[in-house]
Amino acid sequence: MTQTTPLMAQFLAEKAKHPDALLFFRMGDFYELFFEDAQAAARALDIALTKRGQHQGQDIPMCGVPAHAADSYLSKLIRAGFKVAVCEQMEDPALAKKRGAKSIVHRSVIRVVTPGTITEDVLLEARAANRLAGVAPGRTGEDWAIAWADISTGEFAVHSCPAACVAEELAALAPRELIAGEKDCVKDELRESGAALGLLPTPVHRAKLDAKSSEARLRELFDIASTQAFGDFSAVELGALALVAGYVSFCQAGGPPRLQPPRRASASGWLAIDPATRASLEIDRTLKGARAGALLHCVDRTISAAGARLLADRLARPLADTAAINKRLDAVAYFVDGRAQREAVRGHLQGAADLTRAVTRLALRRGGPRDLSAVAGALQAAAQAAAALKSENGLPEELADANEALNSANRPELAALCVDLTRALGAALPVHARDGGFIIPGFDPSLDETRALRDDARKVVAALQARYAEETQLPFKVKHNNVLGYHLELPIKHLDAMLRPPLSEKFIHRQTLPGAARFSTPELADLDRRIAHAGDEALAREMALFEGFVGRILGLESELRAAAAALAALDVHAALAEWAVEQNACRPQIDDSLIFEAKGARHPVVEQAVNAQSERFSPNDCLLDAAGAEGKRLLFITGPNMAGKSTFLRQNALLIVLAQAGAFVPAQSFRAGFADRLFSRVGAADELARGRSTFMAEMVETAAILRQSGQRAFVILDEIGRGTATFDGLAIAWSAAEHLHDNNKCRALFATHYHELTRLDGSLPKAGNLSFRAKEWRGNLVFLHEAAAGPADRSYGIEVARRAGLPQSAVTRARQILAMLEAHGTGGGPASIDSLPLFAAAPIAPALTGFEESQPDPGLAEVAEMLEAANPDALSPRDALDLVYRLRDALKAR
Repeated sequence: MTQTTPLMAQFLAEKAKHPDALLFFRMGDFYELFFEDAQAAARALDIALTKRGQHQGQDIPMCGVPAHAADSYLSKLIRAGFKVAVCEQMEDPALAKKRGAKSIVHRSVIRVVTPGTITEDVLLEARAANRLAGVAPGRTGEDWAIAWADISTGEFAVHSCPAACVAEELAALAPRELIAGEKDCVKDELRESGAALGLLPTPVHRAKLDAKSSEARLRELFDIASTQAFGDFSAVELGALALVAGYVSFCQAGGPPRLQPPRRASASGWLAIDPATRASLEIDRTLKGARAGALLHCVDRTISAAGARLLADRLARPLADTAAINKRLDAVAYFVDGRAQREAVRGHLQGAADLTRAVTRLALRRGGPRDLSAVAGALQAAAQAAAALKSENGLPEELADANEALNSANRPELAALCVDLTRALGAALPVHARDGGFIIPGFDPSLDETRALRDDARKVVAALQARYAEETQLPFKVKHNNVLGYHLELPIKHLDAMLRPPLSEKFIHRQTLPGAARFSTPELADLDRRIAHAGDEALAREMALFEGFVGRILGLESELRAAAAALAALDVHAALAEWAVEQNACRPQIDDSLIFEAKGARHPVVEQAVNAQSERFSPNDCLLDAAGAEGKRLLFITGPNMAGKSTFLRQNALLIVLAQAGAFVPAQSFRAGFADRLFSRVGAADELARGRSTFMAEMVETAAILRQSGQRAFVILDEIGRGTATFDGLAIAWSAAEHLHDNNKCRALFATHYHELTRLDGSLPKAGNLSFRAKEWRGNLVFLHEAAAGPADRSYGIEVARRAGLPQSAVTRARQILAMLEAHGTGGGPASIDSLPLFAAAPIAPALTGFEESQPDPGLAEVAEMLEAANPDALSPRDALDLVYRLRDALKAR
């Protein structure tokens, strides 16, 4: 450090505290970055990399961004996966100079910006939650706890789960950032979960987080006497909560976390969906990571950002409780039947900004005038929406609860707050309160007066000059210079009168010139001071009004959050009703049975794409019954490629997701007993980064299904066993089908090209067949996209290959080979293989084919006799060598 300048020493000291973050080092109007931080930021932001001085004989790389535009640069860095420590100037540079010429401004990190701890609108995705999740294992490693927080809304919750369920629980939460203790990050459960989410767990250095120390940390952070006030949390849950709360506090540079009291989220009552199933069904994102084309994007008709986030949560974690599901469906049905109420509520929601995030930003002291406006707009929307919810027969339970919360927004304190905010705020509001200009004229007389001084000083001075002239009948003129400031000047001939009472008692003699005399008054001196500081005083007054509004809002925080939750729920129910009317969707009948009966069902996403091309989607029926009273519980789905098998599988799985999330479904009718687990093994993709080939990934997912599916599970399987040799694959598919039928006894759809499996309906009493039909017409294959009872007769794979663009010569040859194979049938034996050019050069020994019985071989029989007669334990080295020679000679004599 002997060659380090004071500024660089300060930078390096702060950087050492945050080695894993880029350090935004405030220098005047810019945030500067140095050394490796500068190189990384310049690449990520595509900005110029310069240099500033030297450190230990080497040039110091440097880049910078303007402080006023820092949020946009932060957004790019956060999306690129960086953390950013913001190091601000903590004092006025003028004060630093008073300490000495070489003194530098004191700086300190005030915040660490990470993907899971952002709150600014420009950094957040408005219609998606922004969660930070912390994972902690229990002492035995069998039970884990997952705590999560959304800093932008104040959400803070925890629940425990078995180690095997960590991945699916995290997949449902979809956190932006995942943290764990340093030793826990390397555990298989967390590495697997992180890989499924595309996140690397951030190791957090933590003290021993047993129940006692975790409870102490939470008490300190929330300033409470006992965590019993929050609930009876287990030791592992307290550890996870303390991990998250401590990390949030660290990112706020030691500030207390502005989180709601932690709650225990129920670990039951949800439809369990593992990460592989969630990805293959494309519930919230497509396999390519895009929102467009996913189920959520297809059904989302929400008006507000908070409503969009709630809808995403409901689709991510559908219910597995009949009563709770039907309560949601009752609310949607109310809006389906009540068009006037639906349109009115949706119209009022247009004015409801993101109330929850606005309140949270104000609580964190990161809010601005636009957040005040959001509060006012949301309160107005709450009152209007409550008035629109009317029903002669009463409201469904969920809507009644929401209406009660909305009506509480009309209590006097909230109503007065809404009125005052509406009166005070202008139309064009700045982002930051420090920019001023957000309080409109006429709201605060003191502010108006100060602004008048700032903006109309000449008019104020002229009015004062006229008043003095009228009072004294003397020709005063108000003038200004840098020495006296504002002062009164009049001809020298009036000096004697000014120096005698009563004028001398009010006017203070300041200066005498050859032709004029100058005077001042306490009022003029005060005016001079006020005009000089009018700009600062106007801003200070606006800031005081802003802080007053913030204080009132935080005093009513719980009521505002309740109103925000009610508005979001209304938005979701009305939006799902809007989508249901658009798509002619029906209300599902969800009960406790084991039935699954869909009539005229459609895939919502595929139908949307088909309709966009002015085509028609072909609906299909499906009947499954795990109890076996009304239908089969296992259906084999066969038919040509491109006929619609995979669409059919996903379609029925998505009906379960939609119905149990509380939405209507695209079908003529739908009746189902709720599912507790949903499994999908569809598509083929490798996981090379995790050391898994395509077939290995397929088998891992299939193993999970066979081990975890109970009678209430709903399973879709597509092309099990196609990633290995034909007979191996057939054997695996066969055994998996039998296991599903005999052991799991769940509702399952099993698509396959192994037509041999279709014969299992004779040996598996609760198995059946369904096939997708195709017809050949004028030399072309026409896919009907219709499911019918019974197995398919052909797969038409060569026709699909032709459509895909295979050269005609290859297509013709494939048809010739297929004809030869079909001519010999499935049991054609070696003759069918030998007749093909590919195998003619390598005859297959009959004994190895298994297609026909081989003749006894005398030479092999002699070898077998010698081996059977030998006693390996009694053979000497020489005897063993002699036996090897005799065996060789016997084989040569064959």
